[in-house]
Amino acid sequence: MNRCVWLLARLPARPGPAPRHAGAASAVLRSLGGLRHPSRAAASSSERNGGRAPDTSLFVPLHVQPLAPGPEGDIGAELTQPLNKSEVLKILNKFYKRKEMQRLGGENGLDARLFHQAFISFRKYILDSSFLSADVHIILNDICCGAGHVDDLFPFFLRHAKQIFPMLDCMDDLRKISDLRLPPNWYPEARAIQRRIVFHAGPTNSGKTHHAIQRYLAAKSGIYCGPLKLLAHEIFQKSNDACVPCDLVTGEERVLVDPEGRQATHVSCTIEMCSVTTPYEVAVIDEIQMIRDPARGWAWTRALLGLSAEEVHVCGEAAAIDLVTELMYSTGEEVEVRNYKRLTPITVLDYALESLDNLRPGDCIVCFNKNDIYSVSRQIEARGLECAVIYGSLPPGTKLTQAKKFNDPDDPCKILVATDAIGMGLNLSIKRIIFNSLIKPSINEKGEKEMDAITTSQALQISGRAGRFSSVFKEGEVTTMHRDDLVLLKEILNRSVPPIETAGLHPTAEQIEMFAYHLPDATLSNLMDIFVSLSQVDGLYFVCNVDDFKFLADMIQHIPLNLRVRYVFCTAPINKKQPFVCTSLLKFARQFSRNEPLTFDWICRHTNWPLVPPKNIKDLVHLEAVHDVFDLYLWLSYRFMDMFPDANLVRDIQKELDNIIQIGVRSITRLIRASEATSVSGAIAVPDDFPLQRTEVNDRMLNLEDLPAANQEQFSSATKVPGQKRIRGSKALGYKPAEVQSNMKSYGQGSLAARLVREGLLTQEMLKQLEREWQVHHNNNGNFPTGKRDNQNGSKGTGKKKK
Repeated sequence: MNRCVWLLARLPARPGPAPRHAGAASAVLRSLGGLRHPSRAAASSSERNGGRAPDTSLFVPLHVQPLAPGPEGDIGAELTQPLNKSEVLKILNKFYKRKEMQRLGGENGLDARLFHQAFISFRKYILDSSFLSADVHIILNDICCGAGHVDDLFPFFLRHAKQIFPMLDCMDDLRKISDLRLPPNWYPEARAIQRRIVFHAGPTNSGKTHHAIQRYLAAKSGIYCGPLKLLAHEIFQKSNDACVPCDLVTGEERVLVDPEGRQATHVSCTIEMCSVTTPYEVAVIDEIQMIRDPARGWAWTRALLGLSAEEVHVCGEAAAIDLVTELMYSTGEEVEVRNYKRLTPITVLDYALESLDNLRPGDCIVCFNKNDIYSVSRQIEARGLECAVIYGSLPPGTKLTQAKKFNDPDDPCKILVATDAIGMGLNLSIKRIIFNSLIKPSINEKGEKEMDAITTSQALQISGRAGRFSSVFKEGEVTTMHRDDLVLLKEILNRSVPPIETAGLHPTAEQIEMFAYHLPDATLSNLMDIFVSLSQVDGLYFVCNVDDFKFLADMIQHIPLNLRVRYVFCTAPINKKQPFVCTSLLKFARQFSRNEPLTFDWICRHTNWPLVPPKNIKDLVHLEAVHDVFDLYLWLSYRFMDMFPDANLVRDIQKELDNIIQIGVRSITRLIRASEATSVSGAIAVPDDFPLQRTEVNDRMLNLEDLPAANQEQFSSATKVPGQKRIRGSKALGYKPAEVQSNMKSYGQGSLAARLVREGLLTQEMLKQLEREWQVHHNNNGNFPTGKRDNQNGSKGTGKKKK
């Protein structure tokens, strides 16, 4: 008896419900540990905190190892008797079917899904363990002997559930950490002063930013926050030219104008890089309408709420006035609104261009995918005209060179072919904007791809590039390439821009670290999922899309990194559709984890530097990807200087690479012809699936043109669009021979068939095949053939071509 008391005294006290029909051993346990009855279980966590129920599909169960005998032996069996596992299995299954137990599970945070997962794990743990802890063994023995009730298992089941789902024990803490309802309180420096907020509202080319910059230059200290590196560079240059010392800060670059390295009174930066702790007299936040951006909106919210400046000048669309006023109401600050009108007139023409033969000097054709850029530029040069080319994935230096070429009155290049990358950041002398298409892909707040007509805001932003005040053309014109798009364009431009209603937020590294403290075994991607699921925001905010962050988190999850380093790597501004860039990030992380610095020699070996001018489009796309890798290195070098020590050397070769890319872009039509000549099995295939997300890395909106065309085969299944077709030969470029053009006339220029061919969604061969199938359909008395093709290839009934 003394041995029994000694053994029981060594058992830990276990909180939980008490058994209703406990045996002698259970009674001893109750007296030692204080087991409570299930009916007295605590209220559910959702009732305690009043928050919404979490998305439990995001809760990933941890694995609990079955117990093996310790040096003290199987105490439970010594006190009672060995368990009959078949009887134990019956008891466990009976427990699972008890509605009362499921109800108690719900009160303790276990919904039906979690209850089922926890039970499967609990049953496996009980049955697979060669011995059980004494308390569990004794309870199971009592139930087997009829001295206990199956409900007595609940406290031990709940204990196991909290082991595999540790978030159940800290749900209240997790809810508090992910409570995003009071963002103004995150910035004590800004709340400690009474700021003056001035909203400069107006369309493009209205002078709104100019007036804000004049106040910035006149201030004793100031900060400019822009969406693009090109804009940050422009203000940096303009400020220093005006004899106002100004530093430059972007994700990949720091330039201090003081020879001794002291900070200047003014700084021009990309908005993600702005300091919310440094005091300034004047701050300028450009393009405030991007506060609604599904991926980058958080940066504008942070700047608006957090900049510690006596005056904050906000520039952008009038659609953001109400939201900014509401946000400032929550900080106790008033908003002064200054409205501006466009400085030069702009006219929507009553006729479409219809043919490239009708191009005039100063024309800019806007395309929304890279294939159209290639096709249009080649057709223009086939007419003996020179054209400049600008698209998002080009390096900033190349964009500026192409813009300068187009703007130069002495240069024979008078036509520009571009994507909506021209919408901001470049000063261009454009007379007429011509939309090649009005359909553009986008990514909504849920991370879902959408194909739709451009929005009024986008149409106004792009159209506004025509006839700018500072250009040689004092009046602008807008039209479309195709006649049937012109009505839609007028309709889009005549709509009022809907007011912006919400501002973006994003979890900080500190918040994720606090989550990880409570959930140390969860992956970073899972931590982010749970955070977003539990987060609470009021009606003025939304949580930004974190799909790109999770993509990178999953990609480097297997690499041993501490949480803060892992978080930084996952916020790297890269295009996840670029396989070479993603592979480079993976190698960077692996090298970092081994504590091996990424030297200049290492990066040269990785990129096969030195590189040569491109011979075809595939080479050009790869060079653009290498430029992105250099950007990634520079971005990481400012966060981990000791591990990325050769930033200056990498920047030097990046400038050389920019020059090499410029050589390729200048002869882009030659590259297209070379690609067609070497493409036997399918030349330039460009996938249609990619995110609309602004990133710092290339000053670009990641649009339909941000495609590693030559590397399509390397894309993961997650980046492919089901049913996507590879267009072969010259048709991949949208190039239509004369006979195709003439054959299309039979369908009518405004017909669906003609439009599908024109947009590259349908080839002439497909059209002829459809005609043949339609004829077979009629010949079969209206029964459409299945699995059969006409015998043009000599194959009958099999639906396959002969090889």
